[in-house]
This record gives sequence, C-alpha cells and structure tokens, in this order.
Amino acid sequence: MISCPHFGLCGGCTSIDLPYEESLEKKEREIRELIDPVIRAGQGEDFQFEGILPSPVYYAYRNKMEFSFGDDRKDGPLCLGLHRKRSFYDIVTVSECRIVDEDFRRILVGTRDFFSAVSYYHRKKKIGYLRHLIVRKAVATGEILVDLVTTTDTLTLPKEERVLLSEWVEMLKNLPLEGSFAGILHTVNDSPADAVIDQGTDCLFGTDYFTEKLLGLRFRITAFSFFQTNSYSAEVLYSKVREYAELPGIAGGKLFDLYCGTGTIAQILAGKGREVIGVERVPEAVMAARENAAENGFSPEQVRFLEGDVLKVLDGLKDAPGMIVVDPPREGIHPKALPKILDYRAGAIIYVSCNPKSLA
Repeated sequence: MISCPHFGLCGGCTSIDLPYEESLEKKEREIRELIDPVIRAGQGEDFQFEGILPSPVYYAYRNKMEFSFGDDRKDGPLCLGLHRKRSFYDIVTVSECRIVDEDFRRILVGTRDFFSAVSYYHRKKKIGYLRHLIVRKAVATGEILVDLVTTTDTLTLPKEERVLLSEWVEMLKNLPLEGSFAGILHTVNDSPADAVIDQGTDCLFGTDYFTEKLLGLRFRITAFSFFQTNSYSAEVLYSKVREYAELPGIAGGKLFDLYCGTGTIAQILAGKGREVIGVERVPEAVMAARENAAENGFSPEQVRFLEGDVLKVLDGLKDAPGMIVVDPPREGIHPKALPKILDYRAGAIIYVSCNPKSLA
C-alpha cells in the first residue's frame, strides 16, 4: 500500500489509508445501511444486492482536480491544493497527492511556484487575484486541460496580466510531462462564493476541451463539463448499465436518459434499434452531447438531446419509453419529477447515483 504524506492533514480523502479491500467493505456497509431498509419497506426481502465492482486502479485514478489558492496559516506563503481537514480557510499544498498522477503534481507545484509573489483571493477581505486551478487529464489520450481561475483584481499584479499569463503558459509548456496540453485557459470569477463559477473564459493556448475515450467512443470534455472523475471506473459502471439495458424484454424501443450531462450513457446505449432521448438542463453540456454524438457517428434519429429541466421537459414527452436511465446530481431527483417518471410505467428504470443518501 502506498501511503500519502498529506493524509490526516488534507481533507480530500477519508479512506486512502486503508487497504483497498477494507475500503470496499466499509463502503458496502455504509451503502447497505442506507439502502436495505428502504428496499425492504417497499419490497420485503425480494431483492438482490450484487456487491461492489472495484475500480481497476486505486491510486492516480482521478481525471479532474479543482485546487484552491490560499495559505496554510495566517500570512503564510502561497499554497495551492486542497482544504485542510475541518478547515474552511487553510489550504494544504498537496504536492505528493496519491489520487492523481505525476502530471497533476508537476502542474500544481509549477503553478504555485510561478505565482508565489501574487496575491490569492481572500474570502473575508474580498480582495486578491488567484482563486482556483482546474486540471483535467484523459486516461486514454493523455490530453491535458488546465484552467486558471482568478478575479479581475489585477491592481496588485507584479506585471501586466496579459504578460503574466503568457509567461505562465510558457512555464507549463516546458514542464516534463507524460501527457500533452490540449488547452490552457483563463477563467474570471468575481463571485464571493467559494466555488468555481465561470464568468468568462479565454483560451490562452490550444483548444477549450480535451478528448477522452470510453468503451470505443470519443467524448469532448470542457473545463466545466460533468464527466465521471475516474475514467477506469466509468467504463466498469457504463458496462454494467449497458448489461442491464440489454436484459431480455427491454432491449428495444425508446429509452430516456434523464440528467444526461454530456451524453455518455445515452451514446453507450444507442443503436440496436433503440431511440435514445437525453435530457439535460446545462446548455454547454447539451451542446457537447450533440457534438459528441455526431463525432461518434450517431444520427439525430438514433440519439437526440433536449435542453431543459427534467421536471418540465417530461411534460412534453408523451410516448412511453421501454426503459428510463436516471443519473441525477448529488441532491437526487426532484420530488415532483419522481411521479412523472413512474407514470411512464417503463419496463425498467436504471438509477445511477453518486450519492447513496439521496438515492435512499
């Protein structure tokens, strides 16, 4: 087992100190404590728990990280990394983070060192320049997308912003990386919230997306697109979804993919005489889904994507589907949308959840 020097100090991980088998057992117990009573209340004992499918990799699995600028103590040197455990303000520079590969770590350290004399955004004082660094990397293609998120407070910069960002780009391009940059971006965010909010993005180098491959399909992913953060596990997950979707009696006909994001599941399930309709409320995700479907050779008759909130879009979808796939955000399906989904009386519903509490 590889130990992480930041574990216990950094709030990013809760179980990386455990052997993977123990971690899986712990997660299974937690999930079953939430889910089993709910199912028993509705169905008695007539259900089957199929167990956990492990990730093919345990370390260096993440394809996306959002690092924060700050310091680890008042008036300390600039840090870039994750929040200290149980702290809203302190930042730990996770230069040896084990859930990402070496390219992530070199980009993090190089960026922190480059901006060492530049102020970070102070959430109490509402001043400062540096906010976040987003790093995304495709497992299959090795393409890297980096986005520096700052405020518009450029008064304290040591030189003109345009020059500073140009020099940062050159520093990144000279790093010894295994992957290669698809794009380097700069996003402005003056919101007081401690979140990455896109108030305008410029492409400083390359393109504003990178490409990942899953199960033989290609997907364009932008800085803010939703995409499973573990590409290895995503293939395991989507293979299981496809296995369920091809059970006898429900393989043909129409399929709804609700909360479809950039359309990964919709495209993986398309074909074989099946019409797939994806529904997503984020315009950028819908645009990416349509572009991905076209690039993967799907016609609008095979896969089409509708922009809008699931709660409202369902009112216009009258034809009953043979199957419905839902992959909602962490808060789960809107309570008012649940009856509409059930009223279709689909042959099967596949619920993909990232939050067992909202699933329960």
